[in-house]
Amino acid sequence: MVDRNNGAAMSKGFRQSQSTLHTWSGLLLGWILFLVFLTGTLAFWREGLNRYMRPELARVEQPMRVLDGAQRFLARKAPDAKSWFIAMPNTQVPGAQVTWQPQPKKGERSGHRGGRGRRDNQALIGADGTLTTARDTRGGEFFYRFHFDLYYLPVIWSRWLVGFASVMMLVAILTGIVTHKKIFRDFFTLRRNKGQRSWLDGHNATAVLALPFHLMITYTGIVTLMALLMPWATVANYADETGLFTTLFPQAPVVKRTGRPAPLVPLSAIVREAEHRLGGPVGTIEVSEPGDMAARVTLHRTPASLLNTRAPAITYDGTTAMPIWQSPAPGGAAATAGAMVGLHAGRFADLGLRWIYFLCGVAGTLMVASGLVLWIVKRRERLPDPTHPHLGFRIVERLNVAVIGGFPLGIAGLFWANRLLPLALTDRSRWEVHVLFIIWGGAAILSFVRRPTAVWPVLFGMTGVSLTLLPVYNLFGTQWNVVRSIAAGDLLPMGVDLTLLVFAAMFLWLARRVARYRPSTGLGRRGRTAVIPMPKMEAVA
Repeated sequence: MVDRNNGAAMSKGFRQSQSTLHTWSGLLLGWILFLVFLTGTLAFWREGLNRYMRPELARVEQPMRVLDGAQRFLARKAPDAKSWFIAMPNTQVPGAQVTWQPQPKKGERSGHRGGRGRRDNQALIGADGTLTTARDTRGGEFFYRFHFDLYYLPVIWSRWLVGFASVMMLVAILTGIVTHKKIFRDFFTLRRNKGQRSWLDGHNATAVLALPFHLMITYTGIVTLMALLMPWATVANYADETGLFTTLFPQAPVVKRTGRPAPLVPLSAIVREAEHRLGGPVGTIEVSEPGDMAARVTLHRTPASLLNTRAPAITYDGTTAMPIWQSPAPGGAAATAGAMVGLHAGRFADLGLRWIYFLCGVAGTLMVASGLVLWIVKRRERLPDPTHPHLGFRIVERLNVAVIGGFPLGIAGLFWANRLLPLALTDRSRWEVHVLFIIWGGAAILSFVRRPTAVWPVLFGMTGVSLTLLPVYNLFGTQWNVVRSIAAGDLLPMGVDLTLLVFAAMFLWLARRVARYRPSTGLGRRGRTAVIPMPKMEAVA
């Protein structure tokens, strides 16, 4: 009996230690995790958002026609370039994005000029195969990049911060499983108006609902940053990064320009032959030394057709269309890493699986948000005087309001900036992002100068109204609206608008619930609690 009691005490002590670790690992970087989960969830639809945020562009119906137009444009614009880069058009993108790298000047190392981040060496070829002018926007790419690069901060700092937050997320998930010994039973229990118990039920439900996804997405996210977070294997096996890059991303031998002009074969013909050899559709095309006898055309299979993001490539002679090189099969380690990245990004997913990714991402975002609010609810009940909490408590409480309530409002503002900013505005795409942070900053200021109970419904309500009005504006203020998209059989604009309306309804419901919430009179001196009330649902277990 003594041994049994000691074992129970040790088990309880272990779970308590894991509970403490779970609480603080989730709190200290919880706000970063909320931003990462939310933007990463939106990034699952980045191709669709790229189109949605350029409503003047029609859907690509004939990819090869667009590719031929891209080749004609580059032949006129940059006939003597060092290289061309073409993102293969398809029905999911607004056109073919093309980039060219000028020949380096004498004494300048190759590749110094013409980086893909420049604006004067990029163009977009529309569905009709001609140069098109569309509004300057980062579209869904913003959410994808923010997911691991954040914004305004140096990239290396951002990736370290996101990487460390991901490690803490994995710790929080694993310790949460240990801490909640009845977590699966509690998943079927949602109690109403029970304060801390209600929030714990909601937190458990969103955690268990997509627990395999949460574990997978967090672990694979860490794997994508493994060279930064765990560089020891690379340092031990490679003298510099060049060797590692060559192993992971093998390339055809580099050629030098001969100075003898020669016409480039039609790229569309090479694409058809390459897709047969690669076993799937082509994603990107790179032409080295176009217009010269030494021209080479390298085609990569699109990662959207593979779980492994280390997509195979094949190189052709640009003047004869004869294959001269094909990438070797990746090793076990490279294939495993590529599959991990593929699982994380979900590019291989079809429409149904992509919706599962998205909904699990929503559950993960709610899990993080409910965990942050639960911290407040749990500790408020322990305060000597809940109406006058200490400074640390007030900071955490207001940071919850600023991040959970303010950032979604900023995203709604970004969508409105995409529609309303002047098309000729310099650095328009950057100003879209600036608008997000300006609105978010205003929400953060409001959350620190007003009571949280007053700010929660304001921020949720403004987000809901903004998302509701956006589809209405699209109906009358854009060229590619719901009516036109249905007539053309292109359901993407309608799909995005309907999704926005669903989330608008959720935010308006939350705003109404918070505004009408009244704390239980049985709390006595504990007074009011600045939390979001849980929905009224009867216990089912």
